Amino acid sequence: MTQQQRLNALLELVSERGNVSIADIAAALHISSATARRDLTTLAEQRLVTRTHGGAAALGAGYELPLQYKIARQAEAKVVIAKAAASFVGVGDSVGLNGGTTTSEVARVLGRSDHLVREDGDVAVTIVTNALNIAYELSVRSHVKIVVTGGVARPQSYELVGSLVSDTLSDLTLDVAILGVDGISAQFGLTTLHEGEAEVSREFAKVARRVIVVADSTKMGKSTFARICPLDSVDILVTDAPVEGALAEALVEAGVSVVVAGR
Repeated sequence: MTQQQRLNALLELVSERGNVSIADIAAALHISSATARRDLTTLAEQRLVTRTHGGAAALGAGYELPLQYKIARQAEAKVVIAKAAASFVGVGDSVGLNGGTTTSEVARVLGRSDHLVREDGDVAVTIVTNALNIAYELSVRSHVKIVVTGGVARPQSYELVGSLVSDTLSDLTLDVAILGVDGISAQFGLTTLHEGEAEVSREFAKVARRVIVVADSTKMGKSTFARICPLDSVDILVTDAPVEGALAEALVEAGVSVVVAGR
């Protein structure tokens, strides 16, 4: 296990349990107490956990991990979801992408998709995004036209937020918006952790002819701090496992088509 993998696993452990001891960490991750202490020190210096006597504590239920520490979560599922979502994009489409690990995977698939490369080498798809990492990765793809919204950058997610984003999107129309979320529930619809990012996602949904939500099974039935929009604003949900219970019923009632990727 690399240090980055250990740090990811350690953050997951602290998030799940709230408080952990050095002994807990060493046993769960199969590492020495000395390594556990060093890793905790690294995370505490980055203000990702709070050191306690003999261990560490989570910073709070609403704390948002930086993007680089989310990448390992449900990695295989996100790749499968991204491939399925990208299949809904055709040559000539304009596509809105908000930030996040799943939409970043969608961007990578779109950048490598043979069906979106024109024989004449001209631009085949336009991507509008408020995510700096997505814009950077796709800027080298000659078949992709990148439009970056204005806004103020959030270091946790590399996303631009604020009124400048809305000003940009209000002058555009999109064929499809592909949105990542932190939660999707029958009661609250689509939610995310930060109110500024919720506003941006809501604006993407308003200017798109179709709205596709990409979310792995850990997001199902979950709600977080900031509401984006109700379920009836969504056309397609792409996930990695069948949706069950009250959420499944609510999706049917809202007219949302559910695509289980890889099935």
